[in-house]
Amino acid sequence: MINYSERIPNNVNLSENKTLQRALEHWQPAFLNWWQDMGPEGSTDYDVYLRTAVSVDPTGWAHFDHVKMPDYRWGIFLAPQEQDKKITFGDHKGDDVWQEVPGEYRSTLRRIIVTQGDTEPASVEQQRHLGLTAPSLYDLRNLFQVNVEEGRHLWAMVYLLHAHFGRDGREEGEALLERRSGDEDNPRILTAFNEKTPDWLSFFMFTFITDRDGKYQLASLAESAFDPLARTCKFMLTEEAHHLFVGESGIARIIQRTCEVMQQLKTDDKDKLRAAGVIDLPTLQKYLNFHFSVTSDLYGNEVSSNAATYYTTGLKGRFEETKIADDHKLLSAEYEVMDVAGDKILSRHVGALSALNERLRDDWITDVQAGVDRWNRIPAKFGFDFRFTLPHKGFHRAIGMFADVHVSPDGRLLSEAEWTHQHLNWLPSDEDRLYVHSLMGRCLEPGKFANWIAPPARGINNKPVDFDYVRFN
Repeated sequence: MINYSERIPNNVNLSENKTLQRALEHWQPAFLNWWQDMGPEGSTDYDVYLRTAVSVDPTGWAHFDHVKMPDYRWGIFLAPQEQDKKITFGDHKGDDVWQEVPGEYRSTLRRIIVTQGDTEPASVEQQRHLGLTAPSLYDLRNLFQVNVEEGRHLWAMVYLLHAHFGRDGREEGEALLERRSGDEDNPRILTAFNEKTPDWLSFFMFTFITDRDGKYQLASLAESAFDPLARTCKFMLTEEAHHLFVGESGIARIIQRTCEVMQQLKTDDKDKLRAAGVIDLPTLQKYLNFHFSVTSDLYGNEVSSNAATYYTTGLKGRFEETKIADDHKLLSAEYEVMDVAGDKILSRHVGALSALNERLRDDWITDVQAGVDRWNRIPAKFGFDFRFTLPHKGFHRAIGMFADVHVSPDGRLLSEAEWTHQHLNWLPSDEDRLYVHSLMGRCLEPGKFANWIAPPARGINNKPVDFDYVRFN
């Protein structure tokens, strides 16, 4: 169980390690200062209906109640330890998992943990203004739930840094609170986490697509031979599921509302739909294209010696490693990747170890596609022909094989002139973004929703949709 009597709630017997406890209690006020400066704007006095982890048992791990966010009980929760657990892949396959960091992997593991940890406060910073334009109390509560859990995930990574990396780890923990999303001088580590999240359409796309990258990164780290990291990530995945739900259901509700108005007005004309205050489906497709391509870059180069090293050394496995039917060493296995040769896009086989980034990207794409397929049931239900599609994986890429070429969403190589002429048919234009921005007004009466989004089918934790999810004091 989780001990809530301590200053830092935890299930890692923190009180038995006084040095570690003092170090984390020293970090805690700095974290709260960061939350005051960079957390959700103007929200300090709100009572928000939030879930807090009370155990790590998947069947009943969360408690719901109204709480002020600065008083939220951020803590350190690891999934239960498995007795006699063995490493399941790489050169150390069959050995006992590690409870401490092997010296030779120290700097690499630290970098992995810092990079993952950095995304958590970054997304809070990206989303800090969104509360000012919430389309409903229900949505405002969901935003805040995502925010406090990103804060909790930062705690999870900082615990690992403090517990296993000594002074270096403490310094990295401080630096995690010093970087700022989008800052010119001290930005967050990954490009996607320095983008703005200017409106709720972007937020829903981010939680649907980019938080799903988080799911796949966490799932591959949950296979790690370094057991404290694996157990930390396993529990983070339990929390992450709600973030993906917020994104997928948010976009589904926007599609639902647009289809209702298309049916009422008997039109799919963009200007008429915008005059009626909803987001036309082709504009949603452009946002999908943008977020999909930017997030795809987070997986790195298709062929990567780093990815191979992480795997062979046991630091980072594949998604659902133990369910894959192979030797879990991959020394002679191959994997298919795309390549650009002259004016053609081809595929070729490379060593599976070097293609692990691409494999994880492909797993993610399959999962994103399943969500898009669910969205497509909505226009179909209304009798409309429109279907959302994922762009080609070479579209609008800044990293990897496709970084130096232009590819259309349907997978054609384009000249610079063709790209310049056509790319605003595929990516949000300034006009599109201004239009979406113009819809963002606050709608805070319980049970009321902004005109551009449909209500959800049900409330949170069996509460009604018109429940007072946020109380303003």
